[in-house]
Amino acid sequence: MTNKKKRVLITSLLVLLIGGSAYVPPDEGMFPLSELKNVNLNKAGLKIDQKEIYNTETANASLVDALVRVGGCTGSFISDAGLIITNHHCAFSAVQLASTPEHDYLENGFVAQDKASEIEAKGMTCRITDSYEDVSDKILSSVASVSDPASRIRIINAEMKKLASEAEAQDSTIEAEVSEMFIGKTYVLFRYKTIKDVRLVYVPSRNVGEFGGETDNWVWPRHTGDFSFMRAYVAPDGSPASYSKSNVPYEPKKFLKVNADGVNENDFVFILGYPGRTFRHRPAQFIEHQQNFLLPYVSNLYEFQNKMMAEAGKKSRATDIRLATRVKRNANVMKNYNGKLKGLKGLELVKEKKQEDEALAAYINENVELKARYGSLMSDIDNLYKLIFNDAYREMWLAQIYASTSLLDIARQINSFKVNMNSKPVADRNQYFAENVGSIKKSLLGKYDSFDIDADKAIFTRMLEDAAKLPKNQRIAVVDKQVIKGFNAEEQIDKFVSSRYQYTRLKDKNYVMSLILKSPKSLSDYSDPLLLFESEISDQINVLQPEKERREGQLNKLMGDYVAVKERFKQRDFIPDANSTLRLTYGYVRGFSPADATYMKPFTTIKGMLEKGSTDNPEFTYPPKIKQLWLAKDFGPFVKKDLNDVPVSFLYNLDTTGGNSGSPVMNDKGELIGVNFDRAYEATINDYAWNENYSRSIGVDIRYVLWVASKVDNANFLLEEIGVKP
Repeated sequence: MTNKKKRVLITSLLVLLIGGSAYVPPDEGMFPLSELKNVNLNKAGLKIDQKEIYNTETANASLVDALVRVGGCTGSFISDAGLIITNHHCAFSAVQLASTPEHDYLENGFVAQDKASEIEAKGMTCRITDSYEDVSDKILSSVASVSDPASRIRIINAEMKKLASEAEAQDSTIEAEVSEMFIGKTYVLFRYKTIKDVRLVYVPSRNVGEFGGETDNWVWPRHTGDFSFMRAYVAPDGSPASYSKSNVPYEPKKFLKVNADGVNENDFVFILGYPGRTFRHRPAQFIEHQQNFLLPYVSNLYEFQNKMMAEAGKKSRATDIRLATRVKRNANVMKNYNGKLKGLKGLELVKEKKQEDEALAAYINENVELKARYGSLMSDIDNLYKLIFNDAYREMWLAQIYASTSLLDIARQINSFKVNMNSKPVADRNQYFAENVGSIKKSLLGKYDSFDIDADKAIFTRMLEDAAKLPKNQRIAVVDKQVIKGFNAEEQIDKFVSSRYQYTRLKDKNYVMSLILKSPKSLSDYSDPLLLFESEISDQINVLQPEKERREGQLNKLMGDYVAVKERFKQRDFIPDANSTLRLTYGYVRGFSPADATYMKPFTTIKGMLEKGSTDNPEFTYPPKIKQLWLAKDFGPFVKKDLNDVPVSFLYNLDTTGGNSGSPVMNDKGELIGVNFDRAYEATINDYAWNENYSRSIGVDIRYVLWVASKVDNANFLLEEIGVKP
């Protein structure tokens, strides 16, 4: 054992003795509903019957029925009138779309004192998990005799869509989706119910909901009030319906009880939520690709994008608001990726994975049966990743070009709409146009909502400069042909961008909506050089697609075999990587030691918030009323007595990742005591590896949520609705 590990162990033991309670380390993993039967939560500290969390044996509602996927986050119902609690950053885009310089809800917050005052959360829907079914046998039997990798992946994808369509045909009230739990190995059909009308109820001011900004993002200690309240609405007959004043609040099967007493250090807690993606069951080459290619490329690109958008935002508050969501998302990803890079290098995870894979290869070769079946597995994986590494920069460029450059993505959508329409028989084109023009307009309006021409030009220029530097075997054909033309790249790029942005009518939202998309003829007739440039990018993507499908098909088979043989090697079943399906993770309220001679306590307080606010950093401003209330010790029933303060945020050793934002943190009785919103910087590595020593997640304490709502923003109507006395 190293000296560092000894110090961590000794510190943990001391904290345990001081805390005076038994501590059982949690199992690693985000457990799917199907795996809960294999987890003994009562032994770990759960006080209610485990079946109250999820139970297929009766029709009674359980805690999972209170969970919703809202946007890319998790939320939970906390009243019988469809009230949802989630994170401030999860509602951010909807608040941005509702804001104007005159009604700046993004900066000042929003409080609807009654239901009639609630405003539409544009772009938000709520998805509720209705049921699930393992369909692995059906999927895999369809490719049992298929050896061609590209055909295999096409058949699998087609079978997944077919099973989802069949489920939807059987029940028109649900949306179905087949999720791949283990690549090439296990598949589960999920049935969801989607609520289309979501409204903003209460969002604190930005200097509460985003206190600490990027300085504190992914960092502990935190003092961020990352919470917001929304409400789900349905048609009067209870069916899902788009936003309408005639809609009524949704009545959920189950809602969570809010416990205003909170929790203490070493208390058992658990989370239900929709974690996004983890990659713990991948070979060394996958981690190497992340470390050497994807993470540094994207973080560097997003840093540049944010500089350009920050510069553009100086023009007006309206521009700043329009770009705010994109800037926030970029910054979050950028810091997350930098944390991952630090963690990957610090843990030497590539080296560790290579050693594991070498041991696995030796295990295969020592067993006659395994060698006959998997003898070429590790070399096949290595050879496939050599191909992936060989054109990684071009693939990353193609993956980012439309997300980076809004006007080019607008061109892509219009070109695609035109191509699809013109592929129909002439007699059917009018009908196709009429049936699809509404959805294309909606999608384009979403793009224009975050479009600024100056930022877009600067980012497009950067993307073309990156393309000009690609190796000879990874060139973007249209950039070489239309932009560089064999001359000085920098000069040619500037001319190209200026010319295309000057003459294209795509920059004019009204022109696109009212004239280009006026009729099938106006769509077919319109063309400009930017559309032609985009079509050649699409052509190259289409040329590369068959090889991409072949690789995906081969990877699908190899990863299925890799997990299967590794489970035998490790003599245990693995928990599937997260994939945005409903999961449970559990553990305890715990501090940690991220560095030598340091111990981070698991609770922060308003006092710490005020201390940060005494610096010159503008990200540490807060509403003056908070200081007034704190000086008066006006904490109400939300004080944590041993701290003589209101707890703001807290730490716990649960296994979370992106998508767990907004997840309810529950106590041993299944009551809401916090809302998950982040991880410590050291835990950004969670996507690839989890360790109890450094993996800590961060939630906003429900006592702070209720205190701010009641004392700062006079939203006592919310406390009354959820049954808490102010």
